[in-house]
Amino acid sequence: MSQHGRRTPARKVRQRAVVAGAAVVALGAGVGVWATGGAGGDGGSVGAPTTTSPGATPSPSRSYPLSEQPRTIPAVREHTPARGPGWQPEQGHRVVVADAGLADEGRLIAGELGLSYAGERDDERPGDVRLEMDEAGAAGANPQSYTLTVRDGRVTIAAPADAGVFYGTRTLKQAVHDGGTAPEGVVEDEPAKPRRGLMLDIARKHYSADWIKDRIRELGDLKFNELGLHFSDDQGFRIESESHPEVVSREHLTKAQVEEIVDLAAERHIEVVPEIDSPGHLGAVLAAHPDLQLRNAQGTPTRGAIDISRVGAAEIVDDLLDEYAGLFPGSQWHLGGDEYQALTVSDPQASYPGLAAAARERYGAGATVADLATGWLNDRAATVRAHDRAPRAWNDGFFRDTSVQPAEDIRVAYWTGKEIGARQPVEYLRAGREVVNYNDEFLYYVLGEPQTFVYPTGQRIYEQWTPRVLRGTQPVPAEYDDRIVGGTFAVWGDIASAQTPAQVAAGIRLPLAATVQKLWDPAPPELSWAEFRALADRLG
Repeated sequence: MSQHGRRTPARKVRQRAVVAGAAVVALGAGVGVWATGGAGGDGGSVGAPTTTSPGATPSPSRSYPLSEQPRTIPAVREHTPARGPGWQPEQGHRVVVADAGLADEGRLIAGELGLSYAGERDDERPGDVRLEMDEAGAAGANPQSYTLTVRDGRVTIAAPADAGVFYGTRTLKQAVHDGGTAPEGVVEDEPAKPRRGLMLDIARKHYSADWIKDRIRELGDLKFNELGLHFSDDQGFRIESESHPEVVSREHLTKAQVEEIVDLAAERHIEVVPEIDSPGHLGAVLAAHPDLQLRNAQGTPTRGAIDISRVGAAEIVDDLLDEYAGLFPGSQWHLGGDEYQALTVSDPQASYPGLAAAARERYGAGATVADLATGWLNDRAATVRAHDRAPRAWNDGFFRDTSVQPAEDIRVAYWTGKEIGARQPVEYLRAGREVVNYNDEFLYYVLGEPQTFVYPTGQRIYEQWTPRVLRGTQPVPAEYDDRIVGGTFAVWGDIASAQTPAQVAAGIRLPLAATVQKLWDPAPPELSWAEFRALADRLG
């Protein structure tokens, strides 16, 4: 199975097809084996006799054309064609599981396809969809990989882990969408990148819990596995809090609603990654705690910035981090770290002498404001690490030439190269850091299109972007590919009224489809953009 976007050579696929065809010729007349029907570009059957439905034994004298690859988003990485009618869901067909731990996946696909869920079963019946863990192949295998086999009127989805089984059910669901047929043969599939996300800025613009749940269902069907929630910023703090209720905005999500969101996401193998951005972008918190607001040498308040020289600043942020660790049980936590206004001026030490003095007191005579900010980031990383969370921060929260170095385990969320002292992505990669691609040139959907932002199009992502394109339009060298663990499409609410939630959902539909296609397989796609868009429209 391919690992990093390399496709199985066409010659190899043809050889497999010839072998499959020869087997049908040799055995078909004697034992009545399946010959395969093809699935067309829309997932419908091609060439299957109208007198024979999937699930019924074909006449030994019938032959079927070699099947075609199922058309899905993202496209499957490898399909070995065969001859036979394929499989369609019919009344009386069952979903069975080999492991009770796959009950959620089994019930979901059964409900979606109108099948009965039969639970754990060892018997075989015509039309069965069987979900199983491939324990023998689990060692060293990609836990998100799966094999989907359509043969003898049945479907088997096997994977090293339940995530892979779930992705196999998504492929099956798309293949039979709107009356189509899952083609005979074997799909072997896995993503190139383990992290595939959508980030929602719910701080600047409030979205209802139901709207977010709809996005989760959409993401699950597309095989995304992260949903970032940026829920604290200057404009709002959008999740109920017991430790600091005074910071919560009027429009917000209750903790009960967040629990429902997290649970639904978990059912779709999506991890919710929370973000409380600090030490900048804390305006909503500071509105209730003005004594903690950073002020410059003239005493002027600095928008959104907390005074990191004050003990109370760390206490309130850590209170919130500790509180929400129980609400978000995933493995990741986004610490923000970007656009701290004290470090966007030409001389931070002169403009913010209080910060400079605190830096020297803590780190020595030559320490700078950037050292103090790095120490802040490390301290917040320690807070979430105590809850077994892996920390992540925006690339402009990492500073050049500081005596204090960011903790080695803080993952870089690379979004821009426009900040003062900007560094090329290669600097982070060369240092051995893992990077998540949030490239604002391609993956930023900023409401109202302020500054130089324009709404990204699915076509541009599909035709020009890959996970190695971290900054601007040029890819980093291939030698760093393994350090880029994934990518995230981000929706920001800078001008919140510019679009309704329904318009946002419609606007990001095709960009999301294009993004996950390139994260699943960064190689040039087989379909043209027009074909891909038509497929996305058919799949809904």
